[in-house]
Amino acid sequence: MQLGIDVGSLTIKVVLLDGGGEVVADRYLPSQGVPLRTVLSALDELFRDHSPERIQGVSVTGSGGRLIGELLPARYVNELVAQTRSVELYHPEARTVVEIGGQDSKLLVLEERDGRLVLVDFALNNQCAAGTGSFLEQQAGRLGTTIEEFSELATQAKDSPYIAGRCAVFAKSDIVHLQQVGTPLPEILGGLCLALARNFRSDVAQGKPFHRPILFQGGVSKNQGMVRAFEEVLGLGPEELIIPEHQVLMPAIGAAIIAGEHDGDGLKWEDARERLRRAASQKAGVAKHDRLMAREATPLQDSLPVLKRQTPGFLGIDVGSISTKAVAIDAEGRLLAKVYLWTRADPLEAAKECLRVLGEGMGRWLKVRGVAVTGSGRELVARYVGADVVKNEITGQARAAAAIDPEVDTVFEIGGQDSKYIRLEDGIVVDFALNKACAAGTGSFLEEQAARLAITVEELVELALSSPHPVQLGERCTVFMESDLIHHQQRGTAKGDLTAGLAYSIAINYLNRVVGDIPIGQRILFQGGVAGNRAVVAAFENLLGSRITVPPHFEVTGAVGVALIAQEVLG
Repeated sequence: MQLGIDVGSLTIKVVLLDGGGEVVADRYLPSQGVPLRTVLSALDELFRDHSPERIQGVSVTGSGGRLIGELLPARYVNELVAQTRSVELYHPEARTVVEIGGQDSKLLVLEERDGRLVLVDFALNNQCAAGTGSFLEQQAGRLGTTIEEFSELATQAKDSPYIAGRCAVFAKSDIVHLQQVGTPLPEILGGLCLALARNFRSDVAQGKPFHRPILFQGGVSKNQGMVRAFEEVLGLGPEELIIPEHQVLMPAIGAAIIAGEHDGDGLKWEDARERLRRAASQKAGVAKHDRLMAREATPLQDSLPVLKRQTPGFLGIDVGSISTKAVAIDAEGRLLAKVYLWTRADPLEAAKECLRVLGEGMGRWLKVRGVAVTGSGRELVARYVGADVVKNEITGQARAAAAIDPEVDTVFEIGGQDSKYIRLEDGIVVDFALNKACAAGTGSFLEEQAARLAITVEELVELALSSPHPVQLGERCTVFMESDLIHHQQRGTAKGDLTAGLAYSIAINYLNRVVGDIPIGQRILFQGGVAGNRAVVAAFENLLGSRITVPPHFEVTGAVGVALIAQEVLG
């Protein structure tokens, strides 16, 4: 017999093949952050029923397969090669393979040449969960269903709404809105399946062909809602989407097939078992960051004046995806009042409420001479209020920064779902960058992780600043970060060290994914809601070795900036 082992990011698959390529036995187990221990357990269980002495060859594949291969020892096989070989054995008619697992997605384009199935092109997902099983699992958890219930209910959808598949965190905003308007659960789940299928076609395949018939495998292929979604998104007819019998085992089967094609020494299980046991029992070191040291800062919020006589002024409204902000300034540009409210997927209603609150506070004393609007919902709200000035967010944030510090050359701006980087020279924007469709460098990232740790964002800050050894979590998709957090918790990492690591992660994600190669200046202003997080500020300062200034009223600078522009334009 031949043994194939597939060590994935979330699961372990083990198969035994006989000489005819038939599966004699298999094991499919979640790795739970301890892949070595899980492989050892799977093989121990397998060998209770099948003698290891009958094994003539062993191969391993998967993202975590190399270490297992060294310990057994066994041949390591590339996952794409392994999948091609199993498809050739079981479904030689296939011309495209869609494989979606917990954290990985793959597209294989195949051709028959000289009687063999050949891999001619492929595509892999990037560091984003949007096209993976983790995307579906997180949404299922939010909606209070198991993944099995998700599969069944999604097939009942008749008119699924559009849901953004670009990011699992951003999809939550669409889901909340759909729930608020009473959309039935099956329709929401059907919309999520379509979102994942569209994301795979656009972001993973990126224009590569889907020649038919198409093989759909991996853990996500068990979801009947996803089967139907791919048939719809790819426009497939009957029998053009094939689900193989061993849909979650295909890479492991391919590895076993390749093991049988090479001379091997079999498996000396007792020796291999001892090596696996020793390796699994070793506690690996965890990389650490420097401790976060928050500076004693002057109060961030200046007091606002109380109007007692009629004053001419200007309004600025910033309609964001998560929050809506409105401010009033006087004719000299001084801030008179501010309002900060959640948008809740209804930008117009949020803007109305902001204006109502401003009016209650200073209505009869403020003579409005102009209104300016910015933010993602600016066009809609501008029509409603009859805005005199409509500007993009870069312009608004830059104008506020230049007013706060005329010598500023760098602006970090991080909000709930959007991040911006702005370079200034003499108050003029000379370069800028925005976050892509990813929540990893935004406020939503911290909110998601705090919720997983069962703490508030405020508690996260205090824990992070008290941490002596912040753990290095790197830059990861907010969904994948959940797995990293679980693994660290299983190893006994203190919650404070995790929260400090998260503060570093948001700064690292921002610097690498938003700023990139754009130079960072010497006078840095940090604006947007996340600027109020002292742990994130400290992380930026540690990483850059530079002082970061958080201005007063940092959370409404976009609204202040466009109000200042209205004041300049209208006088």
